[in-house]
Amino acid sequence: MVRDERPAHLGVHRTKSTDLDVVTVMDTRSEELLRARLADARSDDAVLGEEVGLSGGTSGLSWVLDPIDGTVNYLYDLPAYAVSVAVVVGDPTVPGAWSPVAGAVMNPRTDEVFHARAGGGAHLLTAEDSRPLRVATGEDLDGALLATGFSYDREVRVGQAAVIADLLPRVRDVRRMGAAALDLCHVAAGRVDGYWERGCHAWDVAAGMLVVTEAGGLVSGLGLDEPASEDMVVAAGSRLHPVLREELQRLVQGRPRTTPPS
Repeated sequence: MVRDERPAHLGVHRTKSTDLDVVTVMDTRSEELLRARLADARSDDAVLGEEVGLSGGTSGLSWVLDPIDGTVNYLYDLPAYAVSVAVVVGDPTVPGAWSPVAGAVMNPRTDEVFHARAGGGAHLLTAEDSRPLRVATGEDLDGALLATGFSYDREVRVGQAAVIADLLPRVRDVRRMGAAALDLCHVAAGRVDGYWERGCHAWDVAAGMLVVTEAGGLVSGLGLDEPASEDMVVAAGSRLHPVLREELQRLVQGRPRTTPPS
């Protein structure tokens, strides 16, 4: 529906947190369809969706939905957007209080479905085949291809630009593709070595986080024991993750670099 019924002259339906944070009519239609399907199949479960918010349930499970992740890409018809669906235990509105048990992220333009279940590994399903996913194994920052995203808040972007300015000369390169769920899945597939972003919500990352961890990677916040949250999401393979996380922590805190990162 998201791909085939996209209006030829799609426009902005409304904005949310800032004038840059846009919603299209298709975001709303996609979430309505997901909620209808879940109401038929899992009527006792709660649902948290980006556009509608939280509806209660009694089962202890909550479905976390991003009906179109990468809405600006979708608005401009760039082929990097996704539908992200996860089911979690715990309260998905409280960072660290929930854990995904299954999830899927689909890019309708490439017909790729990245999916995982807790303890069952992560896989990429295409029209041709299905294959397991594994994160990249590099550990050096200078050879890393990284991905990131930027806030819809123009003032926050100033600080994000400073982080990029420091890191860019010291890594292989940085990609900004515009869809957090896909960025996480690209980490899981080894297409990028690491990813970080500030301002992500549960619906942006719930499915992608599980895909990364089931592919052998790590996902955290900025601190060693901090969960991924709106403050920061850091994802990478197990050897690169602590290097990237510590560098980001230093940059965000404004501490000088005393020794070259390993």
